[in-house]
Amino acid sequence: MKLDQEQIKHIAQLARLDLKPEEAELYGGQLKDILAYVEQLSEIDTAQEEPTAQVSGLTNAWRTDEAKPWPADEAAAALAQAPDKEGKLIRVKRVLDQ
Repeated sequence: MKLDQEQIKHIAQLARLDLKPEEAELYGGQLKDILAYVEQLSEIDTAQEEPTAQVSGLTNAWRTDEAKPWPADEAAAALAQAPDKEGKLIRVKRVLDQ
């Protein structure tokens, strides 16, 4: 697959990369090689192969989320170290904008 400099700059912009011209040249060449390899793989006939989403056989690797009570002495020690608290709660700065 042939990529021109404008396409490489556009891909870099989409990836939020600020590339210098020599970096664009280097990474553009590497990207061309990757795309050529993927194009080579697309020539393989896979019509008889069963589609696969994952191969490990795992169905669910997550543990159940359980709330466990915190020992009172540990909770008191943590609250004692908190710079800003409200009752038994530790106040923190907002991390999400509304």
